[in-house]
Order: sequence, then structure tokens, then C-alpha cells
Amino acid sequence: MRLAELSERSGISTATVKYYLREGLLPPGRRISATQAEYGEAHLRRLRLIRALTQVGRLPVATVREVLGSIDEPSKDQHSRIGTAVWALPHGTQPDPDSPEAQDAERTAQALLKDLGWSFSYEAGAASPAYRMLIGAIAALRRLGYPSAMEHLLPYARAAGQAAEADVELIAGYDDPEQQIEAAVACTVLYEPVLLSLRRLAEAEESNRRFRAGS
Repeated sequence: MRLAELSERSGISTATVKYYLREGLLPPGRRISATQAEYGEAHLRRLRLIRALTQVGRLPVATVREVLGSIDEPSKDQHSRIGTAVWALPHGTQPDPDSPEAQDAERTAQALLKDLGWSFSYEAGAASPAYRMLIGAIAALRRLGYPSAMEHLLPYARAAGQAAEADVELIAGYDDPEQQIEAAVACTVLYEPVLLSLRRLAEAEESNRRFRAGS
């Protein structure tokens, strides 16, 4: 397909496609004349992944370039490729590792992951931005005096485990490895508001059941 068709099928303007080509995010097409090139389905899949990273994940172009370079490493398995893309997403405020609350929170986080049998996350530890975000969240609970012991965190972790199974099942439904990475980025970002809204709706139902007069 020519550039115009690639733009139309991807939903990305020709100017933006040319920009991605100049920046090295999109590999060049097969040259068919001095001024024209031909593009294939691989270019279309790569454009969709770039769009997921930039528009859905809100990653800057420099970060997208690093992510794509890591994804294209032939020695990496699909788990590592998906992890690279998802770990690059914004993960909120990171904790101060030297604060007493963060150190205490990390001990709780380690015990929690061990109890759940989440060996990969336990071994990845501080290398994972999600792990550091968890420590920051637990530390904030402690500073404000809210429950944050193992027994309080376990129900949330188990619910998250069920949500993760649904996520990965959805991702595995795509045959193409690049589509799987695109889906992992999009689902991580787009389903988080779904989880938040459903949790708040469920809280309203439970509050109504327990606290509403006459219930």
C-alpha cells in the first residue's frame, strides 16, 4: 500500500506518519521510485502500536523509541516485550526509599507478594514501577493512619489477580505478537477507569445495603 492508504487505514495523518518515519519509530517502506515507497501490514500494525503508546499511554516520542527498540530485541520473549511496554507507562508518584514509612511499607509489600505466590513480581522488586507505586500507596495509608496490614490488603490483591487473568485472556485473544503488545498497553490504560468506576459503584451498593435507613 502507498502512504495515503497507510494513513487512511491506520487513522493517522500522512504528516504524522512521515514524522514517525523521520524519527525512526516506523521502519521505511520498500522503495519503488525516487519519491514513493510501498508499505505492508507490518507497518500498519506498528502504527497502531505507536498510537497506543503515544495517544493512549501518553508516552513521549523519545520513550516510545526506547520501548520499540526493546520490543524489537530478538532475544526477548513475548512476556518481556509486553512488560517493557507496560512498565514504560506512567505509574504515579514513586516513594522516597529512605523514608521510614516506605521501608516499612516495602516489608509489607514483600510479605504480600510472597503470600500470594506472585514470584515474578517478588523477584523483580524495585525494578518494577508498579511495585514502587504499591509501596508509595501503602506508605501513604500508614502516614494517614488508615488500615494497611496484610489482612487489609489481601482482598484487594486477590481481586486484582482476577482482573489480571481477564486482562491476559483478552490480550492472548490476538494472534499477532505486536497486536498483543498494543492490546496490553491499551487495556492497562483504558480498563483502569473501568475498574475504578465499577469499584465506586459497588461501594455505593454496599453502603446502601449496610447504612441506608430501613435497609
